[in-house]
Amino acid sequence: MALLQINRELCTSCGACLQVCPFGALSLGSDAIIEVSELCNGCGACVPECPTGALSLPQVEKAETPDLEAYQGVWVWVEQCDGHAASISWEMVGEGRRLADRRGTTLTACVLGHQAESIAREAIAYGADRVILVDDPTLQIYRTDPYARCLVELVKKYRPEIFLLGASTRGRDLAGAVATYLYTGLTADCTGLEIEEGSNLLLQIRPAFGGNIMATIKCQNHRPQMATVRHHVFEMPVADPSRQGEIIREKPVMLEEEIATKVLDLIVEKSEVNLADARIIVSGGRGVKGPEGFNVIRELADVLGGAVGASRAAVDAGWISYAHQVGQTGRTVRPDLYIACGISGAIQHQAGMRTSKVIVAINKDPEAPIFKIADYGIVGDLFVVVPALTRALKKRLNR
Repeated sequence: MALLQINRELCTSCGACLQVCPFGALSLGSDAIIEVSELCNGCGACVPECPTGALSLPQVEKAETPDLEAYQGVWVWVEQCDGHAASISWEMVGEGRRLADRRGTTLTACVLGHQAESIAREAIAYGADRVILVDDPTLQIYRTDPYARCLVELVKKYRPEIFLLGASTRGRDLAGAVATYLYTGLTADCTGLEIEEGSNLLLQIRPAFGGNIMATIKCQNHRPQMATVRHHVFEMPVADPSRQGEIIREKPVMLEEEIATKVLDLIVEKSEVNLADARIIVSGGRGVKGPEGFNVIRELADVLGGAVGASRAAVDAGWISYAHQVGQTGRTVRPDLYIACGISGAIQHQAGMRTSKVIVAINKDPEAPIFKIADYGIVGDLFVVVPALTRALKKRLNR
């Protein structure tokens, strides 16, 4: 059904509207009458162009603003697979604990799975005040529909103010589905979360416009305020097995016969690069000048027992595979030591490594942005500095 309305008494069929319709939804009929096709999506581009005011769009009733005061508490979804929780979920629990304490409210972990009570108790050990556990065979393997529908009904019942999910493959899929069902806002891949003074809104911080700015996003009129955060952005909390909490058991909302998708097999892709768990990472950027330039990077990484990383510029140039990429569009890492060689340190790269415990920057440009976040900086040619550093470490480590 077309959305645009035409007042035939005012329309002169001048054709001005035809020129501006971006979807080709308007045409001049055989009787010189403007006709509207099903392509019209009500964008309104044509309305101000009509010289006689013959075009209009029906008034759409605005969704009723929810009672924001009725929403309380911080929630975290705990991702699990084969009876084991993903470590990113405990990072979310740790951050959720901090936000809940700032708001003076409770932290709730949502555990969906089968025979997952041990994960629920683990969530309490990591900082949750209570756990909502939905334990059912239909939830043993992740599928979007049963997981999303289940979380949506839980949100409607308990009304959390803030809902955090890890930005894993499953987390990104689930968060988008849940936010759509609930008609609320969702900020993806946040690099920081804070509570705003006065309004107590969740400030969701992330790079925007290709990483050229840091955006602070607020969801003022809808609840819950939802955000996903990538792996290693926040510190892993320390579990306290002595912590006590409440486990609330809920039932699933979909039966197996109601679920359209069936999982036939799971094929786990194995990568030769494990940046996520590496304690030491040596990364190369545009300054390595080519694929051969990564040889000195690999030598240093081998001596230190670390992994090889790369900036997007090096990956886009085809010098090294995407599996090595660190940054906003690559991996987020949190090693004990991060050595950036020939990397300028654009904000996109910083988004993936700035939480490293110790950062060493090697760059011949003393004005490179990487030096602003580095704990130690070496101004010099990486092809001189890195081999010298490798030789010194070999001698020191007897390798």
